[in-house]
Amino acid sequence: MNVVVMGAQWGDEGKGKIVDYLAQDAKYVVRFAGGANAGHTIVVDGKKYALHQVPSGILYPEKSVFLGSGMVIDPEALFKELQMLKDNGINWEGRVFISDRAHLTLPGYREMDKQRDAARKRPIGTTGRGIGTTYSQKSERDGIRLADLDWDEKWNDLDDDDKTFLEQYKSQLMAMRVNIAEKMYEFRKENILFEGAQGAMLDLDSGTYPYVSSGASCSAGAASGSGIGPRAIDKIYGVFKAYETRVGNGPMPSEFNNDSEGELCDYVRKTGNEFGVTTGRPRRCGYLDLVALRYACHVNSIDRLVLTHLDIYDAMDEIEACVAYDIDGKIVTEFPSSIPDLNKAKPVLQKFEGWKESITECTSYKKLPKNAKSYVEFIEDFTGTPVGIVSVGAERNQTFVLDKIWKNK
Repeated sequence: MNVVVMGAQWGDEGKGKIVDYLAQDAKYVVRFAGGANAGHTIVVDGKKYALHQVPSGILYPEKSVFLGSGMVIDPEALFKELQMLKDNGINWEGRVFISDRAHLTLPGYREMDKQRDAARKRPIGTTGRGIGTTYSQKSERDGIRLADLDWDEKWNDLDDDDKTFLEQYKSQLMAMRVNIAEKMYEFRKENILFEGAQGAMLDLDSGTYPYVSSGASCSAGAASGSGIGPRAIDKIYGVFKAYETRVGNGPMPSEFNNDSEGELCDYVRKTGNEFGVTTGRPRRCGYLDLVALRYACHVNSIDRLVLTHLDIYDAMDEIEACVAYDIDGKIVTEFPSSIPDLNKAKPVLQKFEGWKESITECTSYKKLPKNAKSYVEFIEDFTGTPVGIVSVGAERNQTFVLDKIWKNK
């Protein structure tokens, strides 16, 4: 059975934790998009692991993980990450495989990323990890894949600095390469978990273009980036936080107003630890944007939503969520593609009564306070998508499932 876990907002929704939680019942975990710009945080028994390229299932000693064809691999960052895992007692050797169709990020791409963004009239706010440049080179058909490392003509096209860089990692990378399409077909009767990066609203085609990532962070990317066909996907889970965050530039209609809502923003940011895993940058914060979430559910065929960070509201008397936009005096309930419209959009808010108690010890949906359940049920009704998993804390075990996952529809 093939289950996809993707972000349903602008990234940083808690996908890493959810993939780690679900991986206990999967045999293989495949990351299908992104590169070293992603940051997936997992907390197990109080110990925090920050993963960037390695799929989150690596913490289970019996699981094998795959870096898919849709990823762009930074060899230097990858092997630093693998060394970090080894230093923390995680034996990864023989369990990490890379699609031979995955593209490689070269050192010069990082500076090119920064220069390109600085030269833009409307900077995107790139992480500067060379991700956009790698995808650009891929689209222009000038990139280099793992499969190309033993292609003499392609190798000879590289400049000396790139050859010197890749020589450090060449033998290790080649030892880890696989034909992922062949492997996915071989494992087609097993439970396979597909892990996305970034989020639905950062997808190149369906996100807030041009303020998006360069890869396919949509659910369809799980097929194209992992060597399977779209009909092979059984379930799609969309992860979202009980509020909204965004990193970098671009529209965010429900963002807190720094002048009138600065205190609320500081509270959410500090309580939710909203600082980038990769960059350390403070994330922009705002009310849960249900208009955008419903749009993400529709364009990604999300079967179940996964609600994280619900416990951030434990101490609040009142909660608000965005249910429409006010654009030049017109109430809009559909997510616009126009950047000027999104920039002008003011959130139309609906209030919910808080629950004023800790939910971090709740072990089932039934044990949630009445007002917390009312909030969840409103989200389900508004988006037309049931919530299948709820997270009430950073630890792996602070998670509960509302229905069975590893079963056919």
